Amino acid sequence: MQDSYNKIVSLFTDKTFIKFVLVGMVNVTVGATVMFVFYNVFHFSYWISSASNYIVGSIVSYFLNKYFTFSYHGSSWKSIAKFIINIAVCYVIAYSVAKPLMMWLLSSYSITVQENVSMTFGMCLFTALNYLGQRFFAFKQ
Repeated sequence: MQDSYNKIVSLFTDKTFIKFVLVGMVNVTVGATVMFVFYNVFHFSYWISSASNYIVGSIVSYFLNKYFTFSYHGSSWKSIAKFIINIAVCYVIAYSVAKPLMMWLLSSYSITVQENVSMTFGMCLFTALNYLGQRFFAFKQ
């Protein structure tokens, strides 16, 4: 049991994860700005706002993670396809879980508060899923 725990902890504390976090800071800055401006300033929907975050952030993420984080030198077309599949699956899972959960937990708050918190929670869940997907699927050596 302890060995399994140590393996899981090491996945999220090694050099690759640290690089992923640094790249993620750039992505969060760019993507979250797009998402919250689209939602709160332009009044786009929850889904359009959150999807825009990942379209913009994913383009930046692909190149930074491919070369900087994972030093991946395999087929670009294959890695692009896997990267897109990973992003799509992580997005659907993260935001499909985040919205109903936050709507339930924050039912006494306004829809704006519920959806802003939901988007924030979705970003966190997406990040963990995305790291695992990129490391073990999209850029697996």
